[in-house]
Amino acid sequence: MSDPIIDPANAIPAASALRRSRFVWRIVAFVALVAAVLAVGGRYATEYGLSGDQIARVVIDGTITTSPERLKTLDALAKNDSVKAVVVAINSPGGSTAGGEELYEALGKLRAKKPVVAYIKELGASAAYMTAIATDRIFVRRLSITASIGVLFQTYNAGKLMETIGIGEDKVASGPLKAEPSIAHPMTPEVRASIQSLVDDSFSWFVDVVAERRGMSRADVLPLADGRIITDNQAIQDKLADEVGGEAEAIDWLVKNKGLKADLPVNTWFPTDQPGFGGIGKWLGGEARSALGLPSETPILLDGLVSLWQAQ
Repeated sequence: MSDPIIDPANAIPAASALRRSRFVWRIVAFVALVAAVLAVGGRYATEYGLSGDQIARVVIDGTITTSPERLKTLDALAKNDSVKAVVVAINSPGGSTAGGEELYEALGKLRAKKPVVAYIKELGASAAYMTAIATDRIFVRRLSITASIGVLFQTYNAGKLMETIGIGEDKVASGPLKAEPSIAHPMTPEVRASIQSLVDDSFSWFVDVVAERRGMSRADVLPLADGRIITDNQAIQDKLADEVGGEAEAIDWLVKNKGLKADLPVNTWFPTDQPGFGGIGKWLGGEARSALGLPSETPILLDGLVSLWQAQ
């Protein structure tokens, strides 16, 4: 078979079109590269203070657990001279006692370097209230919910159910309190006493830090520390919060009392956005859960001691 004959008259326009196509794609690739560099540079400038003086916003939303990323961010804020103050936006029922303690300690170190204020939106209870008291001033909405000062350890007794369906438990342990409590049987007095000691120790620390940070005596705090939730209007009356307001009022207080310049930009430092395919995957996962009638966020299961108020 002979090779096809190429008409020179058609070959020249085809080659010209190919060159134009390649040129267009090179331009598109260059523009995409510039956009990516600008995006990364903008994020770097925000995180490391290259954008000039600013107020940093830290958002504490949902269930509180320990977070290395959050600790790293708070440490970076303490070291960044362009960050003149930090506002902590809280909307949380609390979480693990360890997570609340971690936040309390980290915010205390940050507070030693620059002003830190908190404002509670709909909810700031238990470990979330522990977070709020670590700041210089607490702003609240009158009818939002706070307090729930207390510690909880919760377990279940499914012994009768297991007996009914013919399931038994057997174990070998190094001591009578190892792997206790168990859902296979009720707590023994010894197990209950050991768990109560655990709860009491954490609760005592919680009460002490509330008293210290709010300028109250332990005797004044204890009647408020029975686990109850209260409105933030009641919290102001009980000296657990300072005044009514949100972010605008918190920033106004910083300007009037901490010498900040008015109209400083406010940048969210935590949580950081999840760029690229990670963010797309999270969005798709949330949409899929919503389509099935499930919460858009995967629930966080807490083991052990918690300082949590949760509306069912």
